[in-house]
Amino acid sequence: MNWSIDDCSIERQSILPGQGFFEPSEDRPALDLADAEWVVIADPDADGLACTALVRATHDGQVTLVPTDPHQLADQLERTAAALPAETPVVICDLAPDEASDLAGLDALVEQAESVAWYDHHEWDDALADQVRAAGVTLAVGDSETVCAADVTAEHLDGVPDHLAELVAVTRDHDLWIRDDPRSDDLADYAHWADPEEYIATVTEHGADLPADVQAVLTERRERKAQLIEKAAARAEMRDIGPWTVAVTYGHCSQNEVAERLRERGADAAVIVKPAGSASIRGTENFERCHEVAEAVGGGGHPRAAGCKPDIYDDPLDYAHHWTTRGAVAKRLILEAFHDLVPEDGADGDDSANVDTEDSPESE
Repeated sequence: MNWSIDDCSIERQSILPGQGFFEPSEDRPALDLADAEWVVIADPDADGLACTALVRATHDGQVTLVPTDPHQLADQLERTAAALPAETPVVICDLAPDEASDLAGLDALVEQAESVAWYDHHEWDDALADQVRAAGVTLAVGDSETVCAADVTAEHLDGVPDHLAELVAVTRDHDLWIRDDPRSDDLADYAHWADPEEYIATVTEHGADLPADVQAVLTERRERKAQLIEKAAARAEMRDIGPWTVAVTYGHCSQNEVAERLRERGADAAVIVKPAGSASIRGTENFERCHEVAEAVGGGGHPRAAGCKPDIYDDPLDYAHHWTTRGAVAKRLILEAFHDLVPEDGADGDDSANVDTEDSPESE
């Protein structure tokens, strides 16, 4: 069946995962690290890719990226350990383990590598940090409220070019949701849409000032992006939970822009459940406990920005239920985590804070 998500209507694109979700993971080839002289394991967002660009710019030899998201960390550590040439240095960037099982394969990786350094800025559990250091890893974790992972990486590298130092600053502007520099949205969108190698090559050459041909592609892609943002924002529901107003929605969308729309509508925190099963949690000056909510549902992150993937998807029928109910079960679990944070002497919120979990989908 020759099928592409891009051929669907915008309504269906909004409620289904991206094309990669439907490509069997067992078909992926083994990692080819035979020519690698350095290996970087990083989240392939703007922050993680900036880290990779910094390592490439400050080290001689072939620097190979192994992209992974936090939910695949254990798997990629194991695959990298199995494919890594002996005595090859490894740098892990913009990733944090949520539990001890996420570190499976780390001991084997350390044994195979010449050295392993880990640069991050998320909220870390002390016991997991101790476990990483005990394995022989050089771990540096920056303040999640003031720096991005690229900041931490740049601090530990010598000879960072000026244009990449500026790239770090603009990346921080997006990653910490400061948004003082309009270029930060360009970097975030380009990292999301481009192949990681294309992104790294472009920012290594141009820094934060993306060239005209890239800007043209971004302009074209943003029409669809804006439509998906509108869909997700329109289906959001507001819930009063203790002293907070929490907006919860579902959709394949740019979560930060949706969260900003919901903040403008009065939300102290926003939950954006994604069709692939994960969820983004975004806060404001009135709610800086996003990482605590995420940790309660198997995730983690920062006080104002966190993510999780509830452990509720055992087979394709679970995902079918997720899509047709617009993430009802995931929404309920995450909102329950908000309820658990309500002070005992605070307001209880209304009973409607629990999202309906009926099987029928909402109307478009």
